[in-house]
Amino acid sequence: MTAELIIDAKAKLGEGAYWDDQAGVLYWVDIEGRQLRVYDPRTQSERVDATSDRVGTVVPRASGGVVMAVGRGAVIVDEPGGAEQALCTFDEEPADSRMNDGKCDPNGRLWVGSISTKGVKEGSALYRVEADGSHRQMLTGITVSNGIVWTADERTMYYIDTPTRAVQGFDYDRATGDITKRRVAFEVPDGMGFPDGMTIDSEGMLWIAMWGGSAARRFDPSTGEVLESIELPASNVTSCALGGVDLRDLYITTASVGLNEAQRASQPTAGGLFHARVDVPGVPQHRFAG
Repeated sequence: MTAELIIDAKAKLGEGAYWDDQAGVLYWVDIEGRQLRVYDPRTQSERVDATSDRVGTVVPRASGGVVMAVGRGAVIVDEPGGAEQALCTFDEEPADSRMNDGKCDPNGRLWVGSISTKGVKEGSALYRVEADGSHRQMLTGITVSNGIVWTADERTMYYIDTPTRAVQGFDYDRATGDITKRRVAFEVPDGMGFPDGMTIDSEGMLWIAMWGGSAARRFDPSTGEVLESIELPASNVTSCALGGVDLRDLYITTASVGLNEAQRASQPTAGGLFHARVDVPGVPQHRFAG
């Protein structure tokens, strides 16, 4: 399958795709462009708001508005275009880090990880943020924190530290938010690119955006088998979300950074938002409890 371009956004580093099933819109961000973007498929239009710093991810709040990972912290915004209000600052993070991808767990906690802007290996972390802004460092020794999802039975969390090429599995406890029994669920073979953002469908399969792989691929996490592939005309594919009325619209974000001059010429739509129809629907994503 191939994906079609729906917004030629020219994003520097598109990321953080999240389908809001209540509002019927897709949230995503341009990290380096410092933009929150909201796409409405009913009107095929998009709202773009500036953020105060690099923005790693966005998730709607149960009480209205959104929570975003911005700079080295998290902020809330009550309404579109509204002022950012500090939720927490990750003081454990070095000055040259920023927050990257993240999502909320079944209990409405925000999980968000960091990345070094200087490329420091294993110097970043994964955090869990409660509704009141209190937070805890859950994993350390991370290099590029990326995709994170939870299974429908709420017993397993899957997580990606991109350079490892591995999708990690954890036992997850909804009541406490604790994760245990860390393991490698499967590894992405060489030649496919590096696993970036991901989403989970109603069959428990994982759609993963492949950085450097020009594709989004559907994996069986129990075996690592590639079940489906969607090709894109951009090599750096960053995140994906299942949405639409029937949750069968796969929205895929891409980046224009990391390309040389020849690649930029051959990939004019890099940084765009893409779309493909799939057979197996997704599941509603969790909202932030704050």
